[in-house]
Order: sequence, then structure tokens, then C-alpha cells
Amino acid sequence: MSLFRTKSIDQLIRTSQSGQTLKKSLGTFDLTMLGIGAIVGTGIFVLTGKGAVTAGPALVLSFILAGLACAFAALCYAEFASIVPVAGSVYTYSYATLGEFVAWIIGWDLILEYALATSTVSVGWSGYAQSLLKGITGWELPKALTAAPGAAEGAYFNLPAFLIVMLIAFLLSRGIKESTRINNVMVLIKIAVVLLFIFVGVGYVKPDNWQPFMPYGFSGVFQAAALVFFAYIGFDAVSSAAEEAKNPSRDLPRGIIFSLAICTALYIIVTLIMTGIVPFPQFHGVDHPISLALQVAGQNWVAGFIDLGAILGITTVLLVMTYGQTRISFAMSRDGLLPKLFSSVHPKYQTPYGSTWLVGIICGLIGGLVPLDTLAELTNIGTLAAFTLVSIAVLVLRKKQPDLKRAFRVPFVPLIPILAVVFCVFLMVQLKWQTWMAFFIWLVIGLVIYFGYSRSRSKLNQQ
Repeated sequence: MSLFRTKSIDQLIRTSQSGQTLKKSLGTFDLTMLGIGAIVGTGIFVLTGKGAVTAGPALVLSFILAGLACAFAALCYAEFASIVPVAGSVYTYSYATLGEFVAWIIGWDLILEYALATSTVSVGWSGYAQSLLKGITGWELPKALTAAPGAAEGAYFNLPAFLIVMLIAFLLSRGIKESTRINNVMVLIKIAVVLLFIFVGVGYVKPDNWQPFMPYGFSGVFQAAALVFFAYIGFDAVSSAAEEAKNPSRDLPRGIIFSLAICTALYIIVTLIMTGIVPFPQFHGVDHPISLALQVAGQNWVAGFIDLGAILGITTVLLVMTYGQTRISFAMSRDGLLPKLFSSVHPKYQTPYGSTWLVGIICGLIGGLVPLDTLAELTNIGTLAAFTLVSIAVLVLRKKQPDLKRAFRVPFVPLIPILAVVFCVFLMVQLKWQTWMAFFIWLVIGLVIYFGYSRSRSKLNQQ
């Protein structure tokens, strides 16, 4: 049995159309909103402050660098999404081009990425929600239920983080169209909040605050780029919606590219205004940089709207991250690499019911029991590895099937995929060695599961 046995694109499409199927109900607008829902959240409301301390006003260059890495990879995602309208994102693409073993590795990697991202964001949501609750009612949760063990004295479980993930799991289990309606409303509100910040804040910009522009040199810019890359995590979740798109060959590429372009523009403008209002050293230790900028400008009434936008923004990130996780688990289970429970579809709602609730419970418990700093360290490396592999897979598929019909084609091949690999690997090198070690341990665990369980149960092996 070859480790690199592949499923043809025809096989993948036939598998998706046989047995239990997912409901096709998403158009370009829904997919674009999913992408924006995943991208505009923690990055713009929290990480901009940490990035400003690392790179100074040159943080805008960090966002451009990270955005370029994502843009090159997004074009590769768009090509695959147009020809392989099957759930599973880069896991499925790798199965068609690089083989089952590589597909398992990247699927296992994506499970880590989405689980940690969901849990990390749930902890951030908990902090904002507790702050808002106290500000409105003056009431606080018992100390034991406010944070994970070790994150705060006397804390044993982060109850709000657990509850919000359970609520997201409930919404997703009831149907993707219903979930996207809620997501679309929240995304439109948070975009309005970001635009409000831009329109109000631009009048208080002092160009002197942009000097020195690059206080820590290119080293600071590169380190900040590796940090704020987290802000872009999630646009690949759009490709996980392939089986639920009405016209995947047209709508998926548009949804991926539109959402990334809109969010990159917002990041650049917000970063320039934020660092133009507040001298960058003042963002040290601040987890609400946008609100701080408005407070410094004397616009406290707008700062309140920003806090509300942050909560909605983080909620949509949770929804899309959980969605992506469940669809990848669904695809891997349907191929026989994970237990059948992950691919069970509800007869009424046509959603992967088992996968949704299992993922929700696991991510909720991680968010409730593990401190934020521990969660955040591993997320970026998993995503960068996924982007690297999908870029390589485009080159492989072009060589293996040059005449394959593609509704969308990556321009300037092989230059764009090679640039995607170079940018992603460069950002991975900027990460701490402890992150690499933890990532290696996770992959070793994945190898044990693959050779001990998944390889023999693979549908390809049974055939």
C-alpha cells in the first residue's frame, strides 16, 4: 500500500455526491461574509496593539508582508476551490495531488490550527464579555469561573469561554444557512464599527507620531509580521464550504479573494490611524488598542461602540473557525481516516451533527481549562504549513493534469506559488523554537494515529 496513494478529482466529487450530503445554500456574498467574519476580529481589535509595540508605526509594513503571503496562498486556494468543490480545504486538495499520507499530515495540522484558534478566540471573547457585563450591570462572575487554572489566582474554569463555544456549536448544528444569516448581520455591524473608527479617528492623526517610522528596523517588522499573521487566519475556512456553495467554481474563488482584499485594506488603514493618534510605546500591555486610540482622541462615546464591535467580531471568528474545523473532520471521516461519528449528517438539518458537537465540546473544554498564552503560540505555524502545502499542490497538479479544466487559474505559474512558499516559510522561521518543538510533538502523535488506526481503515485501502 503506497503512502502516497491519491484520490482522483472525479473520485472526490463522486464521494461528496453519494450517501449523506450537505445542503447547497451559499452564494458569493455569504462566502465573502464568512471570510470577513473569520479575519476581522482578534487581529484588528487586539493584535494591532502588540504589533505596534514590536514594529512601531512600521506595523503597516508587517500587515502588508503577512497579507502578501496570504494573497499568494489565496490564489492557490482559489484555483483548487474552483476544480475540487469538496469539503475539507487543503486536506482534500492534498489528497488529490500529494497523496494520502501528506493529506493526513495536513489534515491533522488543520485540526490543531482550528482547535487552538477557536479556543484562543473563545478566551478573548470571555474577557470582553466579562468586562461588558461588569460595565453594564456591575455584576461579576465568581472568581473560580472567570479563567483557566493558572491564568488568574483562584480561577479553575473559564465558564464564558466554554458557553460561547457551545452556543456556536448549537447554531452550526441547526443549519449552515441559518448560521450564515446570523454571521452576515454581525459582520456588517462590525464593519460599520471599524468604518466609524476610521471616519472619527482620521481627524485626530498627528503625523509626528509616525516618527521614527521603523524604530526596531526590519527585524521588528518581520517579528511583528509573524505575530499579526494570526489576524489573517481563517480565510481558508471559506474553501471548507465547497460542498455547500451553490456555484463553487465561481463563488469560492470570489469569496476567498474578496474577503482577503477587503480585510487587508481595513488592517492597513486602521493601523495607520491608530499609530497616528497614539505614540506606539503607549500600546505596551494594552489589549484594547482601538478603544485606547479613541479615548486619547477624547471620543469615549465611540470607544463604547468599538467594544461592542470587538465582541461581535470575535463571535464571528468563533463561528467560522468552528465551522472550518467541523468540515475538515467531516471530510477526513468520510475518507475513513477518522471515526464515522465525525461524518454523520443530521437527516433534517443536513449538517455534520456528530462532528459539530464533538468539536464544540473539545474546543470549549480547551478554552475553559488552558491559559490564553499557551493556546496562542501554536496557531500560526499550523496555518503557515497549510498555506505552504496548498501552494506546492498547485504546482504538482499543473504538472500532472495540465489540461484539466479550471474555472479559476493562478496567474504567473510557477512564480506565484513559489512566492507563496517563500513568504510562508520565511514567516515560520520567525517563530520561537518552542513553537516548532510543540508542533513536532503534535505531528508525532498524528503519525501514531495514522499508522495505528487511519491507514488500515482508509476507504482507498478498502478499495
